[in-house]
Amino acid sequence: MSIEGKTIIVTGGTSGIGEACTREFVSRGASVVMASIQQAEGEALEAELSTTSRSKFIHCDVTQDDQVQALIEGALATFGRVDAIHCNAGAWGKGTAEEFDEAIWNKVMGVNVKGALLTAKYGIPAMRACGGGTFLATTSVAAQIGFPQHAVYCASKAALEALVRCLAMDYAGIVRVVGISPGTIDTPMLAATCEGWDKPVEELYAEVAERIPVRRLGTPQDVAKAAAFLLSDDASYINGTILTLDGGTLALPPW
Repeated sequence: MSIEGKTIIVTGGTSGIGEACTREFVSRGASVVMASIQQAEGEALEAELSTTSRSKFIHCDVTQDDQVQALIEGALATFGRVDAIHCNAGAWGKGTAEEFDEAIWNKVMGVNVKGALLTAKYGIPAMRACGGGTFLATTSVAAQIGFPQHAVYCASKAALEALVRCLAMDYAGIVRVVGISPGTIDTPMLAATCEGWDKPVEELYAEVAERIPVRRLGTPQDVAKAAAFLLSDDASYINGTILTLDGGTLALPPW
């Protein structure tokens, strides 16, 4: 299960799942371009990793066409090729339909869906020019579960899963396109969803962990290890589908 020698771009690559993937990929011998809007975190991570690995931080807002184009061009200029892209940048917003807020819609759909489309727009031609590659998107079990007050977020992740299938068909023989669908993962985004509850985050996490069949929350490292497999040649027959990584959450009965 080797990704050694591959050049991989990770969007949202400086915190949470993205940071774990960046670290996992470089530990396996890949050259990694981490992209995000977190300038300070990105520069610090590059400084840490570049002493022992080939890594580069590029500031990029994935909702902006010119910045995504610059990201791909920067990766090519730095490492000479692009073998894989992990489209991981994500945004979350809270609210029901009655609380619809266009700013939240633009943010969540912009990052989660438009960002993926723009990354594919510029990333797939780059991989084609290098002989092919793999496009991996981080989706969510929110694409299958109607989480309370998550209307826009759930819709965005369902759209992203549909995009995975369409890209796999449109670029058959050029790139493999796959998704990874995490369940409840201990990340800063998860903590943000707990704001406003009348219980401490630790207590909420403990209650959720008891409901998950494996009896724990997932970790960013869980996702990173699965992502490394999906990007490896050992996963070469996995295409146009989503790997669910939820500890058994979707198998739960409704009682």
